[in-house]
Amino acid sequence: MIGAGGVATVAAFKIAQNADVFTEFMIASRRKAKCDKIVEDIHKAGYKLDIKTAQVDADDVEQLKALFNDYKPELVINLALPYQDLTIMDACLACGCNYLDTANYEPKDEAHFEYSWQWAYRERFEKAGLTAILGCGFDPGVTSIYTAYAAKHHFKEIQYLDIVDCNAGDHHKAFATNFNPEINIREITQKGLYWEDGKWVETEPLEIHKDLTYPEIGPKDSYLLHHEEIESLVINYPTIKRARFWMTFGQQYLKHLEVIQNIGMSRIDEVEYEAPLADGSGVARVKIVPLQFLKAVLPNPQDLGENYEGQTSIGCRIRGIGNDGKEHTYYVYNNCSHRAAYEETGMQGVSYTTGVPAMIGAMMFCKGLWNTPGVHNVEEFDPDPFMEQLNKQGLPWHEIHDGDLEL
Repeated sequence: MIGAGGVATVAAFKIAQNADVFTEFMIASRRKAKCDKIVEDIHKAGYKLDIKTAQVDADDVEQLKALFNDYKPELVINLALPYQDLTIMDACLACGCNYLDTANYEPKDEAHFEYSWQWAYRERFEKAGLTAILGCGFDPGVTSIYTAYAAKHHFKEIQYLDIVDCNAGDHHKAFATNFNPEINIREITQKGLYWEDGKWVETEPLEIHKDLTYPEIGPKDSYLLHHEEIESLVINYPTIKRARFWMTFGQQYLKHLEVIQNIGMSRIDEVEYEAPLADGSGVARVKIVPLQFLKAVLPNPQDLGENYEGQTSIGCRIRGIGNDGKEHTYYVYNNCSHRAAYEETGMQGVSYTTGVPAMIGAMMFCKGLWNTPGVHNVEEFDPDPFMEQLNKQGLPWHEIHDGDLEL
């Protein structure tokens, strides 16, 4: 596993809890000390799995190849940054390793993400007899599995799909992001995008919003965003007439975000800055990226769990033609408690809802259930064993048939 942040911490805990499946495990990251801390916390919690650690720069294909050739993993779980997807995939191909990630590639110098860069690896992985599993977090990930499950068991035709993501938690900070601030702010300041009648429709950032009611939470203002799973779902389920993604944001969060944008702190280009040297001997001109500097001063998402209250609610609201030939609606969702996630893994619910599915995807591969050579989005595999494990691994799902979808 590459990465040592909040999601990686959760995935590591869950791997250690399933030592009957995962017999050999290594955590590697740019800072080995972070990997060692995760292992220490796992062993303090009473799990006995022998876990190795290593230092690696995931931007450097040669370093990755040296690590993979030394450890010889069957599967590499990429929980690093989306900028590093392609270097890790290149190293996997060079060393004969299978691959799994939770977020699609985006270039570091452009706030833009899509699957085309990774789909371009399909033939190479297929010829090598290797499997690459893309987008195996919650959204993307579980939401795509929910869609596949609905298509397999409840619908002849899925026609309308709305993925809804609510975080109704309170971390008692004036402003903080629930995962990497750099990735989070880049994502939500992009233009919105949804699929309707065979074409993509673009909106201004956060232009479209409405109140949606979430189970056990109530109504929350929900904003239409561009999100990557829509891109593969409309290809794999061509009967979909409209597909959208919605996420909740509070007014305090949005006001801080507006200020960050207005003062230029969301910029991803380099600016020159004259900084005093640490020893006081003079000054040096350095280049900094404002958004990366902002990340350094904002609260670390890994440190939010201790005082986090409330829960998340993420699911799919689907309308289409059921197996009986009549129109039906279907809402499948999970609610996750921040407190329960912290008590189990030391991380908050947003990290938990991404880390657990990453482990389950790895389990599906290791059990031989998801191991078709090529590059695949998760909805291309059988959803049933994955859905079964969600109930066992801490993310139970619930269904509402023929209810009001509000959309």
